[in-house]
Amino acid sequence: MRVLSFGFISTCIALILAPSFAFAQNIEERRAQLEKELAQVEAQIAEQQAILNVRARESVSLERDIAILNATIEKAKLSIRARSLEIERLGKEAGEKQVIIEKLGNKIDREKESLGELIRKTEKADSFSLPEVMFGNKNLSEFFQDVDEYQVIKVALRNSYTVLFSDKKETEAEREALDNRRTEETKLRQIQELEKRKIEAQEAEKKRILKISKGIEAEYQKIIKVKQLSAAQIRAELFTLRGSAAIPFGKALELATAAGKKTGVRPALILGILAEESNLGENVGTGSWRVDMKAPRDTEPFLDITKRLGLDPDKMPVSKKPWYGYGGAMGPAQFIPSTWVLYEERIGKATGHNPPNPWEPSDAIMASAILLMDNGADKGTASAERLAALRYLAGWTNAGKKAYAFYGDDVMELAAKYQQQINILQGS
Repeated sequence: MRVLSFGFISTCIALILAPSFAFAQNIEERRAQLEKELAQVEAQIAEQQAILNVRARESVSLERDIAILNATIEKAKLSIRARSLEIERLGKEAGEKQVIIEKLGNKIDREKESLGELIRKTEKADSFSLPEVMFGNKNLSEFFQDVDEYQVIKVALRNSYTVLFSDKKETEAEREALDNRRTEETKLRQIQELEKRKIEAQEAEKKRILKISKGIEAEYQKIIKVKQLSAAQIRAELFTLRGSAAIPFGKALELATAAGKKTGVRPALILGILAEESNLGENVGTGSWRVDMKAPRDTEPFLDITKRLGLDPDKMPVSKKPWYGYGGAMGPAQFIPSTWVLYEERIGKATGHNPPNPWEPSDAIMASAILLMDNGADKGTASAERLAALRYLAGWTNAGKKAYAFYGDDVMELAAKYQQQINILQGS
């Protein structure tokens, strides 16, 4: 018989382990590279923000506004790049979680087989009574040996149960972590789409300004004056809410004001959130609960909501899911069903509608106000309102992440626009 050398065995082990080691090394190298790239992009974003801060303090002029547009566009492009790096990181983490879940699944299957065998042995041992065992064709030492083996089986059975329970608990935790990463990735991709559209609008505005003014300051100042809205123009303006028919601005303001009085949230912020939400996602209102909602998390509460409202679930509009996540958000405020059911008692109490209807503007606007209040918007400061808006989108865990900053900034920009219009209407 040939004896294998220790060196040969070590070489074989090294060859077997090399691919997995190299894979882990590649993951770590890419993670470090992503972090380095992200730090560089964030530094560039800070530079553009500094430019914006300086320009914003200057008097209104063509040069100043074009510079602001340029800096804003550049900052948005950098933000998209930074968010893409974050999405890639989340994708890699999700892939790693999936591998862990599969390994745990295989381990659980093996434990189940082992547990099954132990149960069969236990049932076989339990089928004999103590007198049968003691007075069988065995001597005393064999009897006690059987008793010891039976105790070993019992201990092994208990240990196997413990391991199986632990593995199942760990699997559930990993699945929850994976689901959280996928949810976060979905939110980030939603912001990407929104910011891309914002860049397109800013590029178009820049071209429009340059075309109309022909680069002449005097002509630009005339444009600025024309853009000032009068109270009559504002009253005639329509404020379109997602998932509902167009609502006159005055009506939207009336509902937001009523919600603001009950919650302490500034009406302009409520309108800003609704305006932002109306631009999130593709083909809004053309989705189907059967196809676009996450089951059973949202499908079950959705069916309950529509049943209590006496509505046909197949006829009610919900947001269509994008390729990267779930849809199924309802009405003007775009609440998902699992979130709506947590708030509907409070919404109903505030509006007097029992049950409240997510497709009814008054209920939807009240729902937004209550959620914003819970998120801290009732403090009334700019920082508190911006943070509340971020929590509205991303929850409390992710609200402070730089990747979500655009959403909060855009909501505050919209809120400022509506506040200006409200001030004109109120003559202040």
